[in-house]
Parts: sequence; structure tokens; C-alpha cells
Amino acid sequence: MKASEISFDLIKKYSQPGPRYTSYPPANYFTELDDYSALIAAGRDNPNPISLYFHLPFCETLCWFCGCHTITTKDRSLADDYIDLLEQEIDLSREQLGSQNKVTQLHFGGGTPNFLTASQLDRLSSIIHDNYTFTNDAELSVELDPRRLNREQIDSFARMGVNRASFGVQDCDTTVQRAIHRTQPEAMNVETMQLLRDYNFKSVNVDLIYGLPKQTCDSFEKTIDHVVSLKPNRIALFNYAHVPWMRPAQKLLERVGLPSAEQKIELFHMSIDQLTACGYVYIGMDHFALPDDELVIAQQEKTLQRNFQGYSTHANSDIRAFGISSISSNQAGYYQNEKNMTQYRQSLANKKLPLCKGYQLTQDDRIRGTVISRLMCDLAINFSELSLATGTDLKAYLGDDMKKLQPLIDDGLLSKNSDGLKVSPTGRFFIRNIAMCFDNSLEAAREKLRFSNTV
Repeated sequence: MKASEISFDLIKKYSQPGPRYTSYPPANYFTELDDYSALIAAGRDNPNPISLYFHLPFCETLCWFCGCHTITTKDRSLADDYIDLLEQEIDLSREQLGSQNKVTQLHFGGGTPNFLTASQLDRLSSIIHDNYTFTNDAELSVELDPRRLNREQIDSFARMGVNRASFGVQDCDTTVQRAIHRTQPEAMNVETMQLLRDYNFKSVNVDLIYGLPKQTCDSFEKTIDHVVSLKPNRIALFNYAHVPWMRPAQKLLERVGLPSAEQKIELFHMSIDQLTACGYVYIGMDHFALPDDELVIAQQEKTLQRNFQGYSTHANSDIRAFGISSISSNQAGYYQNEKNMTQYRQSLANKKLPLCKGYQLTQDDRIRGTVISRLMCDLAINFSELSLATGTDLKAYLGDDMKKLQPLIDDGLLSKNSDGLKVSPTGRFFIRNIAMCFDNSLEAAREKLRFSNTV
């Protein structure tokens, strides 16, 4: 089904605040804990492979739409100090968690990881590789800003073993770029893609955002044409999340004027139809990939996973995250680092992991998390298979939740049979709404937490 065939009334009905479920429970459920020792011990006492995440928060300028935890500065010497702190955190982590498990995945996020100079990246690489052993097929990825990128930095990432990259385009229209405080000529995108291809990066993803000020279907169609011409392996089409209560700079966009709900829906329709017409497979949520991409294959084989970076092919990995605001996870739960640099620094000076929040999973969380994850990755649920995996009679356990699905079934978003659920082509666009039916704490959370809209 084409997105344009979905009625406006249906989209309006299901466009409501809800989690993105990159974790279950979502990160805004985390709270300050008295004791993190059980969470940390669970990461020490299991054989799972490791997925490393490094949050590099620095940006030269602030993009007004940004929802990430960043530090705006042009002083690159601050990165030297930050690498010192990361090294201290790695040392503490190794003391408490060990480092015998092999690394299958590493991701540099931000901020702007290529804010760091080539020499700073080389130093960070040495610290990481001196402390962790990587598998031969490890996936190392980085988020890049083409406006701050040079060949020396890419050379450093390549020496480090980075083989995947993602870079933001967001929108090519100059009027939109001025409105969001991010000027990035199309030629810069072409140069970035060529540079990554020159260094034989295995996969390149391009990020787009719909719902920004001054966007029109005509202008955004040209943006998509440009991006498709670059032939990225993956494209992320994000719905702009307007959360000024979390990111006050977003209030600046209100002065310019945000698209109406009707305009956003038109952008949504056009974008998905255009991308799929150009040969990209709609994975779900906001991810598209070429037919031979690993994400597409993993979805077909029902091995696709979902984590804080979105969709992934790596299962059963413990995430060990470093830097301010980063989130670690293991079989026991989640724990998040301090967001404030001063507090982060002070914890490390006191020889303490710089933790500020966490969440210890219950058995109910694990069951619901498994159901939501498989639903979002497989677009289906097999009760027999998941009952065996969770050690629970799911049909009985989720009886009350199944009742919540009936209106969605009536609207054609999914179907139910004797042993499972299957998301319809229409339902793929509303997968967050379907997943919300299995979140038994959502109603209480809505009273104190705020989410972006699902569509």
C-alpha cells in the first residue's frame, strides 16, 4: 500500500504522543537509583558480546531542530580534556565490568564526532583498541556532519576500523536550511559520499527530517531526489520531534512557523511513496534500505533488533556506553550517565562510574519488551514461539492488552489469528501505536512524561 492511500482521518486519529521504543521501558522512565551494583554486576557476569557507544557531544553551531545532548563550542582543545575523561571512565568500567568479552559493534554518536581533529581521533582509537578486543566482523559506525568533515578525519576513522557512516542532510532547500540554522549545499553531500566511497565504507546512511519550517512537498521531493542520487545504502526519514520543554532552542522554530498536521501528513505520504518507488524497502518506523542491505535481510530472517541507535542486526549484546548522557544496558536493565559535564567529571574524580539514572527490569518488563521488539522488527507476533522464548503463556498473559488492539484491528492496522498477530501494510505506518497497546505503564506515564507524536 502507498502512504498516499492512507486517509487523513486515520492518520489524524492515531497521531498521538507515544514512545519510540528504542528500549523498553523507554529512557524517560528511568529514575535515580540508590544502588547500581546489581545492574553493573549483571554486565560482569554474563558471556554476551559487547556493543560500545561513545557520546561525543561537541558541535560548532547549534541546529535549532536538534534534540540531542550537545555542547556548542569552537574550542577543539575541549575535546582533549573530554578524551581524558573517557579514558578514566573506560578504566573504571574495566575494573567493575571486565573487558574479556569481545566487541561486535561500536558507534560514535553526538553531537558531532568529527568535531574531533584527526590526531584526537587517533588518540581515542588507541585508547579503545588498547582496552577492548574486536571480532573480525565487528561493525564500527560513526555519525558525521559534512560541514565539518575533511579527508584527514576520514583517514583516521578508516584506520580505526570504522566501516559504516551516517550523515545528516535533513533538507536541501536553502529557505528551510536558514530557518533551522543549518546551511549545507548539495555539493557538500556529494563530496562527503564520494569521500566515504573512496575509503570503501561498507554502508552509508543519510538522515532526512520532515515536518521542519518552510518545507513543502515540492521542495522536499527535490531533497529526496538529491539524496537518492547519492545512492546511500540506508535512509532514515525522521518525523521532526518538537520537544521545546526538553530542547528550548526549538522554540526558535515556532517563530518561523511549523507545518500544520495536514502539511506534515502530505510530506509523510509523498516521502514514503517516493522512496519506495525508488527501490528502497520500508523497514519500519523511519528506516529505509536497499533490498540487499543487511537490515532487509535480517527482517526477512526475523533476526532484526532494535536499540538506542534504531534498527540493528546485532542480537544479545550488552551496550557499554561512555560519555555524558550515554545509556548502557544488559540483561538486568539500563543505566545512564550524568548529563552535566561538571557532575560527570566529579564522579570520575571520585573513582565512581558517572551514573545518574537507571532502571532494573522486572520479568513483566522483559516479556513486554520482547513482544514490543519482535512486533516492531518482524511486524508480526507468533504466540507459540514467544511463549517458548519468554517461558510464559502469552495469549493468557496479554489477555487484557489484546482487547486494546480491537479498534486497531477494526481500522485495518493488523489482523489476529489463533496463534498470533500480523501487521498490515497500513499498520506499518502506525507501528508505534500498535506497540503502545502492550505498554502497561503508559497511561500513568502520560500524566508525568511527555512524548513526541507517533506520526
